[in-house]
Amino acid sequence: MNRAITEDKRFYKSLLAIGLPIAIQNLISSSLNMVDNVMIASLGESNIAAVGFANQFFFIFALLSFGINSGSAIFISQFWGKKDVINIRRIMGVALVLGGSLSLLFTALALLIPEQILGIFTNDTEVISLGMEYLIIVCFSYFINGISFSFGFASRSIGQAKIPMFVSAIALGCNTLLNYTLILGNFGFPALGIKGAAIATLISRAIEVLLLITIIYGKKGVLAGKISEMMSFNTNLLSRFIERAGPVIANEAFWVAGMSAYLAAYGRISTTAVAAVQVSNTINNLFMVVSMGLGNASAVMIGNALGANKRDRAIRYARKFSIIGPIIGIVTGGLLILLSPYILVLFEKTPEVYILAKKILIVMALAMSIRVFNTILVVGILRGGGDTFFGFLLETGSVWLIGVPLAFLGSLVFKLPIYWVIGLVYLEEVVKAIVGIPRLISKRWANNVVDHI
Repeated sequence: MNRAITEDKRFYKSLLAIGLPIAIQNLISSSLNMVDNVMIASLGESNIAAVGFANQFFFIFALLSFGINSGSAIFISQFWGKKDVINIRRIMGVALVLGGSLSLLFTALALLIPEQILGIFTNDTEVISLGMEYLIIVCFSYFINGISFSFGFASRSIGQAKIPMFVSAIALGCNTLLNYTLILGNFGFPALGIKGAAIATLISRAIEVLLLITIIYGKKGVLAGKISEMMSFNTNLLSRFIERAGPVIANEAFWVAGMSAYLAAYGRISTTAVAAVQVSNTINNLFMVVSMGLGNASAVMIGNALGANKRDRAIRYARKFSIIGPIIGIVTGGLLILLSPYILVLFEKTPEVYILAKKILIVMALAMSIRVFNTILVVGILRGGGDTFFGFLLETGSVWLIGVPLAFLGSLVFKLPIYWVIGLVYLEEVVKAIVGIPRLISKRWANNVVDHI
């Protein structure tokens, strides 16, 4: 009995220490992103859609970076479980090299073929023209983001989630202030529209990475490695990283391609439909912050336990997260239905966008519980346990075999309203849970990936 109580205390203490700062960071990010979208919405529907499509390209980059750093987090969390600082720094080096290379590729593409990139998502020439103005400025923030992602993920993986939370809060606050100044032309500055939004993003990201690196190296902690230490990874470590992180990176690549395919399907309905989706996603993200906190906390806590060769503890943690997640999803889904009409009024929009967004948010709320469970399952349990190939098959299969075909059938063949198309897309979450639960029960996902390194 005493052991169970102690175990519960350890679980909830770790959950709060890791999950709460991540949830707060995401809440701040989503809240300020909503404020930014309110400012951009004042410029009109075409500007909302243009920034949304341009940010979809960044979203692709961010998700691939998320894959690289989720892969590194598998190793860092398990190495931290066995207190192996040398290999933590080596994995950081791998993540920085891969993330930096990816960011340079995406920056080059944004500068060389911006029109073709935006043309993937829409055929509206006005939207493409506006999106190009935004994209060719904001793309210079990609390399900065790549560095921030690596240090931020690593900090969470060793239980120091408060550092990226603090830095992100300051940077996002700066971004909102700069948006207010540059988009709308306040404090004597000219009104630059969406160009101002791009400049604000670039400046705030630079502030973020400078603060993050200053704090980490100022504290001289685990992550404050010399360049020579970070670049000292060997063939064995690199091959292990590719084996486990490769499926995660591929997972994010196929998943983000699926999300882009969804947006392309929505774009074929109308620009109004896309604007409603952008507004809905901005509001929905406010209510998904807890699930991201739970997902990341579960990955770190399970990884730490497995790295310390405490497999039974990792399995108990997975069971607890699997129960907590859907319960929180039901609560947040209910709150989304209750509060979304009041949040929607903040956006300057046409009556058509308001009506569509309200219906889309109801669909999103009804799917919240199962989406939270799947986030914990894939991002937390399977990745924390090193079962990345199964996670890749599960997520990629559900998106491309279920979600994408239904999105295009709904929009192009059946000509359904946007909220019904999104409802069809969410059927992939149901399939994902049905296939994933047996794997969870089997315990085959729980692997120590850092032995003999």
